[in-house]
Amino acid sequence: QVQLVESGGGLVQPGESLRLSCAASGSIFTLVLMGWYRRAPGKQRELVATITSGGSTNYADSVKGRFTISRDVAKNTVYLQMNSLKPEDTAVYYCNTRNSLGVNSWGQGTQVTVSS
Repeated sequence: QVQLVESGGGLVQPGESLRLSCAASGSIFTLVLMGWYRRAPGKQRELVATITSGGSTNYADSVKGRFTISRDVAKNTVYLQMNSLKPEDTAVYYCNTRNSLGVNSWGQGTQVTVSS
């Protein structure tokens, strides 16, 4: 079992920034992939960004240039720096990891609300 603890969500105004964190613990082995997904009200969950153990990143087109994903391998933690936030970024953000055994794990989610 891999446990994921997310933090950093909140309420911000358009144009402001937030940083999400997700710390993994438990039967981690090697986390080959870490990432963030989100689910907006009335919509399906969608990929936001992922990062591999080698540092390769992938972003949804809607967040490219505004969001940056990074990871601290020693701390088994992944971050999502979100700049220039827009109302359409409002969603519950979920951390996701996949370890070397192929086990896929999800965090409990953290709410991000962008509103004036």
